[in-house]
Amino acid sequence: MDRNRTHRNRKRLFRLLHLLAVFLTMSVICIPGLWIVLNSFRPTVEIMAKPPVWTPSFTLEHYRAMFGGAGEGGVPVFDYFRNSLIVSVTSTVIAILIGMSGGYAFARYRFRGKSGYFVGLMLFRAVPGVALSLPLFIVFARVGIIDTHFGLILAYVAMNVPFTIWLTDGFFRQIPKELHEAAEIDGCTRWQAFWKVEFPVARSGVASAAIFAFLTSWNEFALASQLTRSVGSKTMPVGLLDFTAEFTINWGGMCALAVLMIVPALILTFIVQKHLIAGLTFGGVKG
Repeated sequence: MDRNRTHRNRKRLFRLLHLLAVFLTMSVICIPGLWIVLNSFRPTVEIMAKPPVWTPSFTLEHYRAMFGGAGEGGVPVFDYFRNSLIVSVTSTVIAILIGMSGGYAFARYRFRGKSGYFVGLMLFRAVPGVALSLPLFIVFARVGIIDTHFGLILAYVAMNVPFTIWLTDGFFRQIPKELHEAAEIDGCTRWQAFWKVEFPVARSGVASAAIFAFLTSWNEFALASQLTRSVGSKTMPVGLLDFTAEFTINWGGMCALAVLMIVPALILTFIVQKHLIAGLTFGGVKG
């Protein structure tokens, strides 16, 4: 009896420690974001106060100023938002189509140099975007696609395709080959077997690759700051620079725009969150 009670107490203690560790970890992750949200509603005096003010006043002056209210020059938020949406959605769709095709080819077919190509793609993905900014700028300037949506989309597709191939390749490898073989026996073509049988099983992996590719394009700053110049092509991360001057930084306005950047990403994440955890089904092989 005492042994069972000791076991239960130990189990409760481990569970309590686990919850405490999760709470501390999530606090470290979430507090910076929460601080940005709070600063977007603080007066400038409280943002710059030392020590920090933990019970902030509530004001919308930074949002009004950002949209051109209160007699101040606003920031072209809607233009930046449109540019970010066009670039992120287009590059994500193209990267998913190319990456899904490449991942399926690596998972299902044998061809010469397969391992070398795969390792080469992964090594390309390992190169930081900052290191590519200068070569891309030189090449894009010669081609004439600096400060265009097309140039930024092209850069983001090249950046996202290797990761998309790697992720979808892992998901397609987990799907038994017997699934498409059974579909072909039932009269499906190779293309029909993919779309009607294999793709529905792997769509959780494709959705995961899509959300990561979208967030990468949505939040990317280094390449966008080098390859864009005008309001017609700047994305929202680059728009944050509008709040910096030679000697001052408008932290309140910068936090307000950062909140507007976070909201669409959070909404999209919540919409597809059920696909972020791979729910691949096994045992669906025709007997």
